[in-house]
Amino acid sequence: MNDRHHRERAARRQVTLVTGASRGIGAAIARRLAREGAAVVITYNSSPDHADKVVEGITAEGGRAVAIAADAADAEAVRTAVNGTVEAFGRLDILVTPAAGPFGPFEQLTVDDFDQSVSGEHALGVRATQEALRHMGDGGRIVSIGSVFAERMPIPNGTTYSLTKAAIGGFTRALARELGPRAMVNNIQPGPIDTDSNPADGDIAAVMIPLTPAGRFASPEELTGLMVYLAGPESGYVTGATIDVDGGYTV
Repeated sequence: MNDRHHRERAARRQVTLVTGASRGIGAAIARRLAREGAAVVITYNSSPDHADKVVEGITAEGGRAVAIAADAADAEAVRTAVNGTVEAFGRLDILVTPAAGPFGPFEQLTVDDFDQSVSGEHALGVRATQEALRHMGDGGRIVSIGSVFAERMPIPNGTTYSLTKAAIGGFTRALARELGPRAMVNNIQPGPIDTDSNPADGDIAAVMIPLTPAGRFASPEELTGLMVYLAGPESGYVTGATIDVDGGYTV
């Protein structure tokens, strides 16, 4: 049996929950894992139409997918999304938590703004991880999607964004240590990826491209191969890692 067939057979036994996956990187990950054979549940907050299109695209290709509304600020909604995943497909093997983040002038940041932005950035991932661990068996996979801005912020007004993304790396290492062999916990840090919120022809591209040895933005699909690896059996000895997918931006 070749490696491709081995991965496909493993993926068919997997159920994946990808939070905030109605568009962008999260949607690309959901589509790729579904193509590999995994059943996929995606959550969304304010974009049901986009979420429906992701699900329709997956099912049109013969995949299995469900969309569930889940507001990061609502702990019960997150719990419902995790439980809904198990109810839909009988188990939960992989949790992927992409997340956006806040930008704004540091000197204008109030305490309430800070608390709200930081909790909004991490609440869904943390709550989903806690709930997912109630259902995951040994060998589960938890993958956060951080950002290379945790390492290098190229523009002003990104202090809180950088802080929250850097925290994901610490969370990943500590949780990997705590869970041991029970689950592999890793963090992917994308660099300049062409998405709706950060297009390759947007304002920030003029700053990012000269700083990126690859000389361009990546497509979301160029990140998904790493996700397949981290979700599969070959990554059973990889945990606590932060892996950059950035075209050399951080070198």
